[in-house]
Amino acid sequence: MRIIDNTADLETLCLELKQQAFITIDSEFVREKSYYPKLCLLQIGWIDDAAIIDPLAPDLDFSAFFDILADEKILKVFHSGRQDIEIFYNMTGKIPTPVFDTQIAAMVCGFGPSVSYGTLVQMITKVDLDKSSRLTDWSRRPLEKKQLEYALRDVTFLIPCYQYLEQKLKEQGREHWIDEETAALCDENLYKPDPDNAWQKIRHSAHSLSFLTMLKEVAAWRERRAMLHNTPRHSILKDDMLLNIVAAAPKTIEEMAKVRNINRDIARGKLGKEILDVLDHARKMPPDSNLRKMDCSKQVSIPGAAGALMEVLRLLLKIKSEQNGIVSYLVASEKNLRDIACGTDDENNPALNGWRYELFGKYALAFRKGLATIRYDTIDKEIVIDIASKKNAASS
Repeated sequence: MRIIDNTADLETLCLELKQQAFITIDSEFVREKSYYPKLCLLQIGWIDDAAIIDPLAPDLDFSAFFDILADEKILKVFHSGRQDIEIFYNMTGKIPTPVFDTQIAAMVCGFGPSVSYGTLVQMITKVDLDKSSRLTDWSRRPLEKKQLEYALRDVTFLIPCYQYLEQKLKEQGREHWIDEETAALCDENLYKPDPDNAWQKIRHSAHSLSFLTMLKEVAAWRERRAMLHNTPRHSILKDDMLLNIVAAAPKTIEEMAKVRNINRDIARGKLGKEILDVLDHARKMPPDSNLRKMDCSKQVSIPGAAGALMEVLRLLLKIKSEQNGIVSYLVASEKNLRDIACGTDDENNPALNGWRYELFGKYALAFRKGLATIRYDTIDKEIVIDIASKKNAASS
């Protein structure tokens, strides 16, 4: 087993990696006690070999490996790579390029939604991976041989999975079907926390403009504090406590201490003073109607007739997705369906463009125009979508 725990060996490894057309990458990390994930182990696989890099080794310089991540001649293969990419982005300020995600490819190839790595390996290689080390604390040293072997399997079996999916995409002519999802995975904005948008992740039942303003400001304060001190946001203030404070909108320490579930030590301490300052600032802010628009965008309602069409579109999406062996939400989202049903912004609807149009969009538009029917073919035992021309529809 090849363990890299010093800079010289890492540089030698990277010289080997530069000769590869693709490498597989996986990481082990912990983040229960921090805002940002802490990289604890890094596994790299390629056709001839595999290696484990120990990021916790003293004085290990990652520069050579960062060059590999930026090398556009080497494809970086992940499975469900968002968290791995987040780690690299936090370390370098850059997204690895180019990237192939086997979970995304598997959805296009008919393996189901968000297929797990173990399931994908079993379906492609018929090997059942040992999961006994799944809950390892990867920050501890030394790690047992069994744990290291478990970690290494995450990149060694990823090689045949990638090769199978790549070939499958080529055979089906679907190489570009994953471009949009891969681009979204590699969008830097996905990995840049925006404290001003943190409030949108908090479930709430009040919707007044004053409440939303205070919610936005307090949530942003908590997010910035968590980032600054690299601590989980819930360790500063849990969501239910935050909502209770915003709803009560206390103006004094005494009022803060009476808020439900708020510890007196919090109310009378540094956090309490900071929160009161944030609430006071929020009260002085001019009303921002955009907050209400953003809040209302989650409360989706559509006209009755369009709602009925929406149900038909959901059925149509399910049929076309199953017939083509692809996960339905890669073809069209609920918002895409809603916009089609309401006739909103067809030109910019992803479901009505490119390969999605051919697979689903043209049928959806035909139903909206009254030019399509669904029937069951009793001979071939399959559901058929028929599209009539406008001329034929008018004469029938």
